[in-house]
This record gives sequence, structure tokens and C-alpha cells, in this order.
Amino acid sequence: MSTISQWQLRAAFAARLSEMYGQEVPAYTTLVDVSREVNEEVLRARGADAERQGSIGRVTAERHGAIRVGTPRELAQVARVFGALGMHPVGFYDLREAAASAVPVVSTAFRPVDGEELARSPFRVFTSMLTPADPRFFDPDLRARLEAFLAARELFPPELLTLADRAAADRELPTKDAERLLQLAVASLELSTEPVDRAWYETLERISAVAADIGGVRSTHVNHLTPRVLDIDELYRRMTDRGIEMIDTIQGPPRWKGPDVLLRQTSFRALAEQRAMRLADGSVESGALRVRFGEVEARGIALTPEGRALYDDLLGAVDEQASHRPTETRGDIARAVWEQRMPGTEEELAADGLAYFTYRLADERPRDGSEPPATVDALVRQGWVRATPIVYEDFLPRSAAGIFQSNLSGEGTRDNDKEGAAYDAARLSGAIGRDVLDPYALYAQQQANSLARVARELGLPDILR
Repeated sequence: MSTISQWQLRAAFAARLSEMYGQEVPAYTTLVDVSREVNEEVLRARGADAERQGSIGRVTAERHGAIRVGTPRELAQVARVFGALGMHPVGFYDLREAAASAVPVVSTAFRPVDGEELARSPFRVFTSMLTPADPRFFDPDLRARLEAFLAARELFPPELLTLADRAAADRELPTKDAERLLQLAVASLELSTEPVDRAWYETLERISAVAADIGGVRSTHVNHLTPRVLDIDELYRRMTDRGIEMIDTIQGPPRWKGPDVLLRQTSFRALAEQRAMRLADGSVESGALRVRFGEVEARGIALTPEGRALYDDLLGAVDEQASHRPTETRGDIARAVWEQRMPGTEEELAADGLAYFTYRLADERPRDGSEPPATVDALVRQGWVRATPIVYEDFLPRSAAGIFQSNLSGEGTRDNDKEGAAYDAARLSGAIGRDVLDPYALYAQQQANSLARVARELGLPDILR
């Protein structure tokens, strides 16, 4: 009997989701086409250097999606579905604190964690959960109504969850069952044609457009699918030239002369999509909602906690300078700050312990009988090993919140005089019944494994930083 492995399920799911979303949101197909054009041109211009952070095959196939759910029970079901595809919850993101406007969600990202699995199918889904218990957004009456509404709906059919549990346990499925799982999983994320209760939706929308998108409907859907591009500034220009309205900025680090780090993101603006709206008298009329948009990303090098602290410090410096220099663009200010304080080469990032790399023996290493040094820096400097940057596979809460905010229909309401409900990675882990993994630990382990392999190959007892 033929079977489909988890990574094949993941790749097939990503491809089908992309096809479905392109049919629902045609501008997404334009975004994918322009990304491919830009990537091919960058590859021709830069050659092998363009593939230092992933082969062009991986970059072209790469996607991340975003969905939103309302309750811990729903998030646990999401974890079961993505667990079938070999995807694990990684990282905790509190968008309530990262956003200036009302974005009452906490998030994690489901993705592969093994390097080989990422290379085979680097698919991620940024998954946000509503926080009805946060009194800054929801008073007791609205919270009770919202929780009752969420408890009464079903996002994922029992058959899908049963198949997902089998795939996760066996790490594969028979071909027929795999096909059924894929059909059900994609269908569960399609935009529903069921009429939306206009009064209920507008009640939540006054609090937050994100809350309305989650709790104002009886289903969930893909909010965006994100291709990866090698030159996001060029993509932004080309999309604008095609008449597609983009958000005002590219979120994340600035474009500068040094290494790309972490993640840069932008999107086209949320589109007005026709939806059936049910009125108080039971009649149905056509309306429009703006909830889905087209995001694109450029990924850089994963930073260590020390590197991330520097990044956050630089963001603070840019914020401060921008507040005092309103005539200058934020991009120009950020670029100047980066060039003053961010190491300008991969070698400096590695030497300062600010970024993660994998290491391998150099083909042209010394063959004169000399003993290899026992530190990473010396091994690299003397040509014994080569360092390859580890791609940042995760997300930035401030950037995610910035994308969300740029596509909201309004600022919403938030009572900052009240204390927010406490959420953290441990609480999210308990809610979904599996550990939310620490991305830093994953990168550090990947780096450590590569150094241990080099040490064995060189006959060294250990390699020191």
C-alpha cells in the first residue's frame, strides 16, 4: 500500500492552499508572479551569493500562511491538524503589547523544526488566538456573549481531526486517506459563503477589526499567504507600478549595506471582498469586508538573544530619532543607525556572538599537517571551516502587529486603565497540550550540532566559542 509522508503532506497542503487562495484573492497570484520574477533576476545578478540563505528552489516554494482562531480548544485543534504535517508550535508572540491599536490576540507559529524538514518544505502558519478574557478590550457582558458564540461553532470536522491524529502518530498516511485529509484541511480554511450577522460583526468591529474577523463569523479562513522574495524593495516598487496599493512601509530592519538579519515584511492592502450580510430582520444583503491581504517577506540571518537585544535597542533609537526629526524618512534614519551600530559583516556577527551559523569543513582547508585550532573564530579565520548563516524561520511581533495595523479598518478601542490578562508561552502550551518551543533553543542546537560534527571530523575534543 502506498503512503504519503508528513513532509509530502505538508508540501501538498501548501501548494493546494496557495492555489485556493489565488482563486479567492487574484492579487495574491500577482504577488507570487512578481516575487518569482524578482528572485530570478537576483539569482542572475548575484549568482551563488543569492542562495547563501536557502536554495532558489526552497525560496521559490517557501510560504507562510496566517489564520486566526478564538479559543484554546480551537487552537488545540489547529495543533492537531498541523501536527499531521510535521509542524510544531514555535515562539510566543503577544500582539496586544506590540500594537498601538486594538489587536487583542496572542500568537504562535506552526512550522517544521528539523533542518532537513525545513529544506524539504519550509511551510509555516502564523496562528493567532483571540483573548476575550482581556478586560482592556472586552467588558464582562461582551466577553460572555463572545465566548458563547465561539463555543457553539465548529471550525474543523471530526473526520479531519481523526485523520490528523493518525498522520501524526504514524508520520504518514495511506494515499487515499492523505487525499481526504488534504481536501478537508483546505476546505476548512476557505472563505465561507455563510451570511455574516451584521449587527454582531459590527459590535466586535468597534472593539477591533481583528476581533470581528475571528469572533464575528462561524468559520476561520486564511488571512494571507506569504511568498519569500530576495529583494523586497524591488518587489514593493514593481507591485506599486502595477497599480496594486501597498501599505506605507516595509516592516523590520532597513535596507542597508550590511547583512540581512531577521525578517522584513510588507503587504498589499486588505481588499474589499463581497460577503453576504444577515440583517436584524433575517433578510440577507450584499456587503463588503476588508480582512484579507497579501503579505511578502524577505528573510535574513537568525540572531542570538544578544543580537536580538541589539536589534530591539536599535529600533528604540530609531523611534527616538524619528520623533525629533519629522522631515526625515524613517528608512533613512534607520539606515544611519544600523550603519553606526550593527556589525557590517557576517564574520563580525559570528565573532560577537550575535547571530547563528552552521559550520562545515572547508574543501580547501590546510593539508600541511598543522594542528587545527580549537576555537570557532580561529578555525574560520585560518580556513579550516566555512560558516553558513542560519535562516531566521520565525516572526517579529512588532512587524506582525504593524502589518495587522496597516490593514485594519479602524483603530478600535482599548482601555489602558485596566490591567491586561496574563498570557505567556507556558499558558499557550497548556492550552494546546504541547510545548510551545523556544526558537532560540532550536537555532542554538542546530549550530551546536554542526560544531560537534566538525570537532569529530577534525579529531578535536571540543570547539570553543
